[in-house]
Amino acid sequence: MAGLAPAAIILAAIAPGFWLAAPAIAAGVILLVVLDGWLAGSCRDWSVEAPADTEVGQITAIEVVAEFSRAAPNGPVAALEFDPRLGQSGAARFGLATSTIDARHRGQAELHPERRGTAEITRAWLRWEGPLGLGARQIALPAKQGIRIWPDLSPVRSRELQTFLRNAQTGLIARRIRGEGTQFEALSEYEPGMDRRRIDWKASARHNHLYARENESERDNQIVFAFDCGQAMCEPVDGMPRIDRAVSAALTCAYVALKSGDRVSLFGFAQRPQVMTPFVGDPRAFHRLQSAAASLDYSAAEPNFTLALATLTAKLRRRSLIVLFSDFTDATAAELMIESIERLVGKHLIVFVTIADSELDAFVDEEPSDIATLARSVTADTLARQRSIVLQRLRRMGVDVIEAPWEQIGYQLIDRYLRAKNSEAIG
Repeated sequence: MAGLAPAAIILAAIAPGFWLAAPAIAAGVILLVVLDGWLAGSCRDWSVEAPADTEVGQITAIEVVAEFSRAAPNGPVAALEFDPRLGQSGAARFGLATSTIDARHRGQAELHPERRGTAEITRAWLRWEGPLGLGARQIALPAKQGIRIWPDLSPVRSRELQTFLRNAQTGLIARRIRGEGTQFEALSEYEPGMDRRRIDWKASARHNHLYARENESERDNQIVFAFDCGQAMCEPVDGMPRIDRAVSAALTCAYVALKSGDRVSLFGFAQRPQVMTPFVGDPRAFHRLQSAAASLDYSAAEPNFTLALATLTAKLRRRSLIVLFSDFTDATAAELMIESIERLVGKHLIVFVTIADSELDAFVDEEPSDIATLARSVTADTLARQRSIVLQRLRRMGVDVIEAPWEQIGYQLIDRYLRAKNSEAIG
């Protein structure tokens, strides 16, 4: 219609009596649009199909299925509005294609959830055009569907970990393993090739024969995974909050610990303690740990290490392995954290886990092309030095520190756990 405006002006200048042709043509175009919309047909039925559960960071497909009165509608398109936890800023738009199985049209959006919790698909739209491309129909559907976003357990399901557990000495069936550990199991006659330190001299003197001690590997150790849910841990790393990376690594190690016969508990805190689960010792109860980890909330406040670790210490009745996932951004917060951890070192075995900050390294290595870049590089180098000093102080206190990229912390944590277990340093 806008294109016909110059023609209407020329026609009015040449033959003023024919000015009625322009509104007639416009009315004809409007009729064509209405006719085209009518020819587009109607939507008999349509629905939004979404999984009830998914995991953070994993591909989640949301499908729209529609059935039209016409066999081949022109370019049907669906749009969704949902909770930003599911990613893509809470909106998605995609086309529908004819299914090879039936006559219905299907299309899906592949989302990558960015945060744990329950996310809702709040509204959906469907639009399709007529055969001339002039008119279109659009309908809306209030789709109140909830999707529970759980922690990422893909490392637990990985072939590498399952193969490791299948070949491990300890499994789901509890059995005694002689020759390891510190708990006395039995006496046996000393044979050449045995470790001489295993000789029980008192028993040998009583029996007038050399006897060696056989020990049983210690089990039923207590492992506590403590999560700092404060502001620094809620910052993203490679598109996902650090706390979610930490939860995935902790659950992977917790699964190995349960398979090894130990007991596991989760503890989360920010300004005050959030979650403290009872100790779980059965691998079949692993879902309890997963549910507790899913309830860890994101907090924009600084964590209170003094209150949190004092609360944790009061609930532990025996020596335990405490794995603390945390991060720090300034020297004051780090000093309070060190003071709180120092109170635990004498009673428990502490492992401090932090994700390596690749962004700082990139700023430090950046070419100083201007003043702003140089200032950013100097600031990043200062923060990196402060971070290194804090980690070094923790190591001198006797804390085992793990600083690695997020892809490696889970497997490095399993190595440290098995090393502590085999050296009988936990119990």
